Amino acid sequence: MGHLVRSAIETPVRDVKMDSKQIALISIFAALYAIGVVFLAPFSFLPIQVRVADALLPLSIIFGMPAIIGLSLGTVVANIFGGLGFIDIIGGTVANFIAAYVAWNLCRSNKVPFIVGIACQIVIVSMIVGVYISYLFGLPLIVGITDIFIGTFLAIGVLGSVLIVIIKNRIQSAGIKNDTN
Repeated sequence: MGHLVRSAIETPVRDVKMDSKQIALISIFAALYAIGVVFLAPFSFLPIQVRVADALLPLSIIFGMPAIIGLSLGTVVANIFGGLGFIDIIGGTVANFIAAYVAWNLCRSNKVPFIVGIACQIVIVSMIVGVYISYLFGLPLIVGITDIFIGTFLAIGVLGSVLIVIIKNRIQSAGIKNDTN
């Protein structure tokens, strides 16, 4: 038995190191997302919702894991205040995590245009959130998904696209090397 404990202690664990820049970015993304959802609550927690803070999801393409983690944590915090309960806290967090991760993973090599990543985010969020919103509000499934799609398209597709173009241009014009992903 002692050898099992010793080998478990001595087995190297994969190093997951975050520097202060990444931790700061995680905190900023979490705060921005949570504040954006909570302060715009009338638009954030209805069957037809436009979560303006979802415009931050495409930034995962530029900022990678710090944005993915931060936006996911921000979703947990925002949905705790939302009043739709455990399903929304878990479902919304999973939807945003998967959407941000998929877009980042698709676009990080710069071989896939960011608009494809954004389209994936719209579909992922619309499907996951649309399913449980239709359940929570007693709506037909197609209505729940369509209602969420409209808001998600506006937030992620329109606002998110504008935001990612602006930030990419600022990063390029400032000559900043993006080493966060």
